[in-house]
Order: sequence, then C-alpha cells, then structure tokens
Amino acid sequence: MEAKKEKKGEVIIDENSCQGCGYCVLSCKRGCIEISGKKMNSKGISLPILVKPDECNACGGCAVMCPALSIEVYAITFK
Repeated sequence: MEAKKEKKGEVIIDENSCQGCGYCVLSCKRGCIEISGKKMNSKGISLPILVKPDECNACGGCAVMCPALSIEVYAITFK
C-alpha cells in the first residue's frame, strides 16, 4: 500500500487578476501547475490550475514569477 503524501502548502490563484501569461507554469519545477483548457475567468483568459497539489512543496516560485501578483502560496507547518 502506498503512503499518502501530506500536503505541504496551499496555492491560491486570484482568477480575476490572472493574465494567463503562464509564467507560473514555467517556474514550477515539479510541474504542479498547468494552464486549463476549460477554466476561464470573466475576461476569457485560460486560468492556471494546481494539478498536483500533493507534489507542491510550497516553494513560492509561481507567486514570485507572477507579474500580476495573482498567486499566493501558504506553507503548512506541522507540529
């Protein structure tokens, strides 16, 4: 039986301010974010989605690269 990975962080994308540039996708070394072909904001821009939340280590690279400051990353600390 495979052990379940614990979530290390949370990525929140502000859909209304996202410009769909894809820098978040390019900056994610783990391939956790992809541009959705279906999910769009009110401006008709294809949005990034977190496709591998269990693989995300909450490094914050996606948030740093976002020119619109549309991404917030929160690390989860375990006690």
